[in-house]
Amino acid sequence: MKTLLNIIWLVLSGIWLFLGYCLAGVLLCITIIGIPFGIAAFRIALYALWPFGYTTVERHDAGAGSCVGNVLWLVLAGWWLALGHIVTGIALCVTIIGIPFGIANFKMVPLSLLPLGREIVPTDAPFASR
Repeated sequence: MKTLLNIIWLVLSGIWLFLGYCLAGVLLCITIIGIPFGIAAFRIALYALWPFGYTTVERHDAGAGSCVGNVLWLVLAGWWLALGHIVTGIALCVTIIGIPFGIANFKMVPLSLLPLGREIVPTDAPFASR
């Protein structure tokens, strides 16, 4: 079932969100300081491409650097990507079939705003990283 949902997601919004995260990742990797943020963008790009069957969990070993990094991410790329998720989610919620995909977009907004200190894991192992 999750494969079917992922294929529909890919057609409706996944490819555009993936390209947005890849663009953010490339722009952030231009400078040496932005490379960790670019890596985070590429990690989330794969999650945005194929989200069903995966979830995010908080990393308890993330420290103050993650907090500072999230503030920089929010200013540099986070709010643009979150806006993309919100607009896509609203557009998908117009139809009955698109409502689950719109809700999935809304669930990705917090991750797009504050991605550092989070880990993407399969849904059958959400506590494996602890």
